[in-house]
Amino acid sequence: MHAVVFERNGGPEVLEYKEVPDPEPRERQVLVDVEAVGINYRDVYEREGGGYGSEPPAIVGVEGAGTIADSGERVAWTGVPGSYAERIAAPREQLVSLPEAVSSEVAAAALLQGMTAHYLAFDSYPIEQGDWVLVHAAAGGVGLLLTQIAKLRGGRVIGTTSTDEKAALAKEAGADEVIGYDGFPERAREITGGEGVAAVYDGVGKATFLDGFVALRPTGRMILYGAASGRPDPLDTGILAPRGSLYVQRPTLATYVRTPELLHQRAGQLFDLIEQGKLEVRIGARYPLQQARQAHEDLQARKTTGKLLLIA
Repeated sequence: MHAVVFERNGGPEVLEYKEVPDPEPRERQVLVDVEAVGINYRDVYEREGGGYGSEPPAIVGVEGAGTIADSGERVAWTGVPGSYAERIAAPREQLVSLPEAVSSEVAAAALLQGMTAHYLAFDSYPIEQGDWVLVHAAAGGVGLLLTQIAKLRGGRVIGTTSTDEKAALAKEAGADEVIGYDGFPERAREITGGEGVAAVYDGVGKATFLDGFVALRPTGRMILYGAASGRPDPLDTGILAPRGSLYVQRPTLATYVRTPELLHQRAGQLFDLIEQGKLEVRIGARYPLQQARQAHEDLQARKTTGKLLLIA
């Protein structure tokens, strides 16, 4: 079979599409023929190194959808290493069965980022009717889904984007206000009548993190769930009290789906929203598996919107 391998940590150039041995399932694993692979920013962290994900040499990626080889059952997964491949061996309990109305491409596009958006809006800060929240990178994969879920919960969304095209997408997803990154804390406070937002959902990291505290209302929550621009500088917790007894969380999806029961429950709730037409999954681009390097280049250059997929 073919897979995308990295022999050393580094930039997109370390990704190689090559022939590798077929995986051999261990106990409680099944073989899955991969149809679509979800590209996530965590794949960039894995490729670059620093203790995140698999150590090289390895096959990159953790998310996808396809069919179990011996039964034909349609499934999706997240958290299965080596997913940039034509076939994987996966623990059966980590595979989520797909409803008939959800295609493999939609499942691969929705599962990791959709469950992330779900726990952010339901658990990290449970958005209440009328709450203002700030969603950074609102036209990205998580941002578009989080904006929609925030609106379903009765929230009001301020989204940040970097271009007019991305601003239009964020508005289509339901954002009440869309602003640029320059001066975003002051603009957010102005929009909210000086009060500030209930929560900042930050997947950008270093470039936005510290400024985000200025946008929060008293007892507001800073939720840092990613670091696309790099890891933030260390936080002086002394700023939290005078700014209004603020909260900070650095969550990961793994915590919120740490058991098969939690995984299947959250995935089921996500797929229900998709089946009911309440959540639109935007696939921004599809690349053949052999073009994984180009996909990573486009992702890091911020040329993309929505979810990127590799088609196996």
